[in-house]
Amino acid sequence: MIKTDRAVIVEGKYDKIKLQSVLDAVIIETDGFGIFKDKEKKALIKRLACEKGILILTDSDSAGFKIRNYVKNIASGGDVINAYIPDIFGKEKRKTAYSKEKKLGVEGIPIEELKKALEKCSIPFEETNNEPREKITKLNLYEDGFFGRDDSKMKRKELLIKLNLPERMSSNALVEMINAFMSADEYKKAAEEIKKNYDKIRKNDIRMHTGQPEPENPLAVWVEQQPLPVSRT
Repeated sequence: MIKTDRAVIVEGKYDKIKLQSVLDAVIIETDGFGIFKDKEKKALIKRLACEKGILILTDSDSAGFKIRNYVKNIASGGDVINAYIPDIFGKEKRKTAYSKEKKLGVEGIPIEELKKALEKCSIPFEETNNEPREKITKLNLYEDGFFGRDDSKMKRKELLIKLNLPERMSSNALVEMINAFMSADEYKKAAEEIKKNYDKIRKNDIRMHTGQPEPENPLAVWVEQQPLPVSRT
């Protein structure tokens, strides 16, 4: 396993899966030509190019070069390196038919050829025996209260401020941004800080409105405030 601080741009999820078997890095999918209309993904790639540097690894067919050139234009002014796989003719195992140009893509070429393509980039890779870095998922965001709660919007806004991101972001884009610019430990620390901030705000709000400290058991207070049932006797 080799490691790089650069983000690697590939076309699809199967390319990403293949690359993850040899490379520990932030890997971003363009979703094929989907990148053309994805404003959030384009903003992510631009920022990665400017702050971390990117490596573009697309297929060797005409579609792959079209996507590569588009990504290069997005990242104009940033640090961009190109990696190229050789023309190898064949069919990926998961597919029932050959591609239009009958060439193997990143997902289909042998591992050794993939390693050679990366080595030719002349950028530093670090050999590592460690497990690949832990990734944050949408489930983590939900469990930490950034989605699905009454105060999620405000908590999410604070997280976006920490990442210097716009307020309106989809959950998928936010997860990609977190994994690109934070380690899992950094995210967990930020989530804990935000939780503490909102616990403090909540306590202050309760004191302001009631003049009383926060109850130890909010559920018990809620039950106590409910009207008594009307007797039917």
